[in-house]
Amino acid sequence: MQLTAGSIYHVYNRGNNRERIFFASEDYRLFLKNTRLYLKPHADILAWCLMPSHFHFLIHANETSVQISEETGFKRQQFSQSMRQLLSSYTHTVSSQEGRTVGLFLQRTKAVCVSDDREHAAIAFRYIHQSPVRTRLVERLEDWAFSSFADYAGSRDGKLCDRLLATRLLNLQEESVPV
Repeated sequence: MQLTAGSIYHVYNRGNNRERIFFASEDYRLFLKNTRLYLKPHADILAWCLMPSHFHFLIHANETSVQISEETGFKRQQFSQSMRQLLSSYTHTVSSQEGRTVGLFLQRTKAVCVSDDREHAAIAFRYIHQSPVRTRLVERLEDWAFSSFADYAGSRDGKLCDRLLATRLLNLQEESVPV
């Protein structure tokens, strides 16, 4: 995945064969903890949603995101390296816990540029938050704990998203709820 500084991307991946990647509430929390550790320092996270079999992020690539990192002889952008570390760390822990021997995620994480216009990025923002309702996990957006919706709705003060930047970049109304 090649990112351009200043662009907004919908980043997502899912379990191999559409299988679960989260098996318990603790797994979602571990993934978020690792997201704070690996991704947050290297991109501006605008929205996120973790689903039983996949995840979504809306990120703004900054100068740190596109810096070249050279680990184990491979040159990658820092965001790609950080995503690799996130998925590898999470997979190692969950595979041990679940007794798995095969990979948890699809080989390639997708990053689709949505910053061609603000409306496209805002649609991705809403799409990410609406995933739990669309897939009938819950009836109301506020009932799904594992997304940034609660932060934007004001019922939680999460620190993973840069809400001020999202409000500016996506032309969101500060008092509106992303539905």
